[in-house]
Amino acid sequence: MSNASIAVSPAKIGPLLATFVVANNMIGSGFFLLPATLAKSGGVTALAWLLGTALAMMLGAAFSQLARRHPNLEAQDDYIGPSLGRNASFLATFLYWVQSWIGNNAIAVAAFGYLMVILPFGDDNSLVRLGGQLALIWAMFALNLLGPRPIARFQSFCVVFGLLPVAVVLTAGWVHFDPQVYQLSWNVSGQSDAAVVFSSLAPVFWAFVGLETGAMVAGVVRNPDRNVPIATLGGIGIAGVVYLISSVLMMGIVPAQQIAASSAPFALVAGQMFGAWAVPVIALAAALKATGTLGGWMLVTGESGARAAQRGFLPAIFGRQSRNGAATWGLFFVALAMSALTIATLAPTVSGQFEVLIEMVVILIVVTYGAAGLVLLKGSAAHRPTTRERLLGLGALFACALLLGSASLKIVLGAVVLVLALLFLFIAIDNKRSVARSR
Repeated sequence: MSNASIAVSPAKIGPLLATFVVANNMIGSGFFLLPATLAKSGGVTALAWLLGTALAMMLGAAFSQLARRHPNLEAQDDYIGPSLGRNASFLATFLYWVQSWIGNNAIAVAAFGYLMVILPFGDDNSLVRLGGQLALIWAMFALNLLGPRPIARFQSFCVVFGLLPVAVVLTAGWVHFDPQVYQLSWNVSGQSDAAVVFSSLAPVFWAFVGLETGAMVAGVVRNPDRNVPIATLGGIGIAGVVYLISSVLMMGIVPAQQIAASSAPFALVAGQMFGAWAVPVIALAAALKATGTLGGWMLVTGESGARAAQRGFLPAIFGRQSRNGAATWGLFFVALAMSALTIATLAPTVSGQFEVLIEMVVILIVVTYGAAGLVLLKGSAAHRPTTRERLLGLGALFACALLLGSASLKIVLGAVVLVLALLFLFIAIDNKRSVARSR
């Protein structure tokens, strides 16, 4: 059936709006705190942004092709199961859910890092930071219990009032840009430029987590065969340009060493530009945007856990929802897990804690992205892959290999142990279920 013969619902969105949906899903806490993480190496990380954007484009092209093949795509199981089997589908679905709430921890770190500038606690204090992050997690859990509508309203408020002051910094900042400051901050790591670019890939790629959302919302996009690739690649392009510009701008206003030591780099830069009065304004705006993002992603995590439970990948209790639509028990478990992880990853600095969390997220989501590449390469019983699909699959696997190679060995080994343990556990449980059903 041709697309021309399909009645298009007026509620569906076009390529422009879909592009901004994808871009918005990627421009989050990394926008506010990644500059501090990358400033430890210097302005040379601009090259890592270019390489990271290219890898994200390769993965985005793979997901766009999957959306063409599966126009009603809702979860990883929809495309992984028919090609790679139930065990692979479980791993990708479960790890995607795990990385989503680990990512929420990183967002909480960013949000309270900026609040520290406003609150009367003096210098960065690990115990104060721990208490603040836990308070944010449980506050967003409580708000999520009210249902999706209040969360959506809260997030909309945070986006509008959180991004406006930051947009002023990005546009007015070029007047204060000093090429000499940027040149002196080019590489402060003591390593070669190539080594810094490669080792920065994993933290940089945190900014592009969410690139797959274009494929996941294909069902609400007009003419998805044409518009999902436009939205996915366009959204990645917008996010890459925004992150690159902000990173270069900030290191050309304030020396890299000062940015690296800051828990609120955008506020630091605003103070340098406009004076001390701008620091709390920008800090509050950034904290507001990050808190709204935290609330929204906790909702997404609860919903993805509920879908995983419905498909038998999580205990049934995760799929239970209250009358107002909140996945109450799933959210409660997520809040508990996030609290434990907050304690386990507490570090002397905000940027140090943030870096550990985002590297964990990138390594876990590589499993999902790698599975997408394998699906395109292998095909399924009902679909033999084309040459184009095989090339896109190889490109996705190449991108995943580079991301794994750039991460720290300790985190990669930890992820391998987790994957193997989860797989053996799921096979044992699923076999018992199969035996019970056959009786």
